[in-house]
Amino acid sequence: MGDTTGQLAELVSTVADKHRDERGPLLPILHDIQHLLGYIAPEIVGLVAAELNLSRADVHGVVSFYKDFRAEPVGRVCVQVCRAEACRSVGSETLAGELEQWLGTKTGQTTPDGRVTLDQVFCVGNCALGPSALINGQVYGRLDRDRVAEIVLAEDE
Repeated sequence: MGDTTGQLAELVSTVADKHRDERGPLLPILHDIQHLLGYIAPEIVGLVAAELNLSRADVHGVVSFYKDFRAEPVGRVCVQVCRAEACRSVGSETLAGELEQWLGTKTGQTTPDGRVTLDQVFCVGNCALGPSALINGQVYGRLDRDRVAEIVLAEDE
């Protein structure tokens, strides 16, 4: 793990150097790291804290507070079902339940094989075409379980 820790420390240092002169660099640094790695690994928290002369608790607090930061990798396909009122009124709750059953996982979790992460968002701005979801960052509307399955299988190829 020493080599991996060294590589992570180098990555964090490089990203921190890019943002060091900014006012409040913690969020941009964390966003860049998550973009590069896909998540904020627990060992990253201490490295970022050391780079910015913050406590681990300060950095962990930010990572755990903001829903967009993940402490573990997401699946190859990330499905985020809209659970806001407009989509709820046209079946997003039913859709979420059907997807949990189909995938064999709960909302907020990744399938055991690492293929699909099922999550939720609260409005994707596609209210007239609900139920909607973000699938790997792309907005889709008028979804049902079969349409989501079709998109997920195409994304996972």
